[in-house]
Amino acid sequence: MDWSFLVPQLHWQQSVRELTQLIIAFILALPIGWERERRSKSAGIKTFPLVSVSCCAFMILGLSSFNQQDPQARVMYGLITGMGFIGGGAILKLKSSISGTTTAASMWTTAAIGMAVAWGRYDIALFLSLINVLTLRAMRRFKKRFFNGNGTEVIED
Repeated sequence: MDWSFLVPQLHWQQSVRELTQLIIAFILALPIGWERERRSKSAGIKTFPLVSVSCCAFMILGLSSFNQQDPQARVMYGLITGMGFIGGGAILKLKSSISGTTTAASMWTTAAIGMAVAWGRYDIALFLSLINVLTLRAMRRFKKRFFNGNGTEVIED
């Protein structure tokens, strides 16, 4: 019996390119996940690379499945909306404090990294990764220096 109809014809060059894109999306999200993991945040070294890779994969599928820009844009809109929903779930409001906003914003940025890689915009993906990691590191020090941890400005005479 011929089972070849179950295995589609693979286009090796395209498959290698797409695998490379997924690996790049994974690598660019790792520093963000690493930084969040170091701070014992709810989303970390596993979550951020998975978000980036999955968004990259959805965009690759959208780009290869649809030849027109409108359906491709709809895939992107769906990812943006979905990441907003997931990010919203990371935000917690307890009495007078709110936490998880940085995690939510970082997850959204990680999704943008995956989408940028899928579009072949490696420059944007790299910049997003660097900006996110630098913001997580530098702004923590800035916040400790100029704010007392709860958003109240520290005034020094």
